[in-house]
Amino acid sequence: MREECDMAQNEDRGRCIKAGELAVVVGAGRSGKAAARLLLRQGARVRLLESNPQALDEAQAAALRAEGIELVLGEQGPELFAGAGLVVPSPGLPVVRLRELMGPHAHAAGTEILAEMELAWRALDGEPVLAVTGTSGKTTTVSLAAAMLREQGLRVFLGGNIGTPLSEYLLAGEKADVLVLETSSFQLQCCSTFHPRVAVVLNISPNHLDYHKDMEEYIEAKFRLFRCQTEDDLAVLAPGLEEAAARFGLRARKVWIRPEGRFPDCPLFGQHNQFNAEAAWQACRPFGVTLENAARAVAAFKPLPNRLESVARVHGVLYVNDSKCTTVAALKVALEAMDHPVHLLCGGKFKGGDLDGMKELLRRKVRSVSLYGASREIFEAAWQGVVPLSWHERMEDAVLALQGRMAAGDVVLLAPATSSFDQYRNYVERGNDFKRIVGSLA
Repeated sequence: MREECDMAQNEDRGRCIKAGELAVVVGAGRSGKAAARLLLRQGARVRLLESNPQALDEAQAAALRAEGIELVLGEQGPELFAGAGLVVPSPGLPVVRLRELMGPHAHAAGTEILAEMELAWRALDGEPVLAVTGTSGKTTTVSLAAAMLREQGLRVFLGGNIGTPLSEYLLAGEKADVLVLETSSFQLQCCSTFHPRVAVVLNISPNHLDYHKDMEEYIEAKFRLFRCQTEDDLAVLAPGLEEAAARFGLRARKVWIRPEGRFPDCPLFGQHNQFNAEAAWQACRPFGVTLENAARAVAAFKPLPNRLESVARVHGVLYVNDSKCTTVAALKVALEAMDHPVHLLCGGKFKGGDLDGMKELLRRKVRSVSLYGASREIFEAAWQGVVPLSWHERMEDAVLALQGRMAAGDVVLLAPATSSFDQYRNYVERGNDFKRIVGSLA
């Protein structure tokens, strides 16, 4: 792995696109539009593909075309990739599917597939990067790290998978002291020279197995975060990843995340957030952040929306929104953070995971499970007879059915353990719907 990175860095670092060369960007979401604009600034001839004609309104489409971007809406075929020097895929498009879409051009000489983050990384002016990945906890950890760095007086860009593409940082012409990036397996799979000064892996558990070929491919994508690091860099890892660290030949100095009670004033639910705060602190130390400033940043930190977010207390019952819980592993973390009896809301597009392994935790923590939407048969097959179980067409029906069945001190926890794509556009929309429903109860 390291030899591949050394070769890639020698050949590709600083190379983005030749003047007038065709670059194809797949997907007109936020990162796709940012990549297209960055490529245009670098002198490329840019073709932006969007399969959903309704994804952009007329004004948005006209604005992109006015900038000089060739916008192609609707059906996509191999001919659209002919002659491309670079292809930047949407983060949600599996590489194997992209290669099928490109057809004979997938292996054309000189055509490189790279993530938007990799594209932007090659255009940076030496700014150091602190990058975080993991199955869960990424957004909280990068947000904590950014808060600690700012408390130290440093200028910080916070972006990546958290919502703001790295390309937008370059387009804005800003200059930060540290770039803090949340990175996903989707992005990392198409990175070849990305080189963070500090790289963090919080955890790895089964996830996105509807995207990756298997668990091994998912783990390999996560560990690409370290592939270009050297002995001068820092790798921050969770205990239990020792074998993987050895297998992938990490060269960076390694620190293992072990919470030591440094942040007693952390306002976030659960022991896992002590772990996240410790990971953020270890990642910030190379940038001169003192423990005093780190602790001050943690104490002032506001819980993030959709991540064990306390919504309201109605008739003595606390409603908690963990819509970002899209995996079984994240559900385990959410339940372990609760210290009162839980009425659990689950349902959506199931991505895989060990529901059977949750039975003992359900017996200890959960008074009832209210399922809604898709994957009913999967949850019922695993949990029938373990706890009282019901199913409802919509989340609102599930919440309303709980009224009158709860006692003061109970918790209603939205922790779906699934993606939201059966009934919602994303987990944010799902969380907002939960908050609307709870608001109607008061």
